[in-house]
Amino acid sequence: MKKPTWVIEKERAKRAAAAETVWLFGLHAVRDALLNPRREKLRLLLTRNAADRLADAVAASGLTPEIEDARKFSAPLAADSVHQGAALEVKPLDWGAFDDVCAGGKGLPLVVLLDRVTDPHNVGAILRSAEVFGARAVIAPRHHSAPETGALAKTASGALERQPYLRVTNLAEAMERLKRMGFTIFGLAGEAEQTLEQGLATVGSRPVALVLGAEGPGLREKTRETCDHLVRIPFAGDFGSLNVSNAAAVSLYAAQARLQAPGS
Repeated sequence: MKKPTWVIEKERAKRAAAAETVWLFGLHAVRDALLNPRREKLRLLLTRNAADRLADAVAASGLTPEIEDARKFSAPLAADSVHQGAALEVKPLDWGAFDDVCAGGKGLPLVVLLDRVTDPHNVGAILRSAEVFGARAVIAPRHHSAPETGALAKTASGALERQPYLRVTNLAEAMERLKRMGFTIFGLAGEAEQTLEQGLATVGSRPVALVLGAEGPGLREKTRETCDHLVRIPFAGDFGSLNVSNAAAVSLYAAQARLQAPGS
């Protein structure tokens, strides 16, 4: 009996995911990945100088590095990658079930959702802020968002190895799941009447989800409709704007402060 098309496509996607690998680069990103027991590590390319600087992490990982000529570094990286003589091929991280991470994972009851934020440098910076301010997860759609890449990992400065980055099939459905877990969902929108501070003041210590859209387009209509509240970051002048990674940092700080406030 011939398999239905949807079954064939699902099996093909599963095989593609199993074969997917990522090349991390740069001393900091490679060191953190080597020391991460959750990370499946496949191949390590190092120059002699990088091998000396990463000797402790290499020993802990159990990998045998391939020593490269600094002038002919053979890792398949973009020409402008600042690799510092270190590249590591890995499998993408598996953080486990969405509900387990968001409802009962480490950190504050605080998550960030990204609506079509595709720049790996922005996502890397957001992961770094999420780790600093104790968020449980950064959540993004599987399509039209930044995947794990070496550039993202380098910008995250190690946070990719420690901060759950969950890729979901449908962002609005993920938001509804968060609501069922008790999260109040705030969408950041510059035209909103209510400020973020005013919105957060209404929820006390209840779990908070912050939703940020891509620079320019902002939140999609379906995303906006699924939010409990639209809020804005107030600006002192007549005109002001923050890029999405800076807006995320400001919002995370405000949410963290509210969740940790005495009596909240």
